[in-house]
Amino acid sequence: MADGILPPLEQTDDTSTQAPGEDFVRLLTQSQRALYLFILPMVGRPSDAEEVLQETNVVIWSKWSQFDPGTNFLAWGRAIARLEVFRYRRNRHHRMTLLGDDIIDLIAERAEANAGDAELRRDALRQCIDKLRPKDRELIRERYSGDLTGDEIAERLGRPANSVYQSIGRIRKTLLECVRRQMAGTVRGMQ
Repeated sequence: MADGILPPLEQTDDTSTQAPGEDFVRLLTQSQRALYLFILPMVGRPSDAEEVLQETNVVIWSKWSQFDPGTNFLAWGRAIARLEVFRYRRNRHHRMTLLGDDIIDLIAERAEANAGDAELRRDALRQCIDKLRPKDRELIRERYSGDLTGDEIAERLGRPANSVYQSIGRIRKTLLECVRRQMAGTVRGMQ
């Protein structure tokens, strides 16, 4: 058009003109930290990782209709993030000559593997928490799920603060040992 005004978008039943649903937005929001931590080792600087994450979000948002609900959103997002890292490196080549593309691929593969381990550790932790005595489980949930400090919990329970901190330390050690046993059993079971 000669005057530079674009015609209005035509409304169709095509999903590309629709907005993503609430579930998609929730998945995208929940994945932000994991995507950032996936990108960071490949670009090296937090500010660069934030920039790549923003570009990754733009691509994810624009391709929302291509996501297959019920599949692994984070794996899909990581694949997009990896491509955005390569695009970023090409566009900023003068600043990012330290690592070759083969090294970036290796970093991405290791990050993917570690993400799987994190899921296994999280599952093991849930199982270990379920094995705790009810009062220990409640103390851990209050400390790490709520907004209460150890001092506030001690005051609420009418116990000395150092006693609460010692209990939390003991429970954390128990959980660590339990998770290690669970992970060792999982690794043996996979072999």
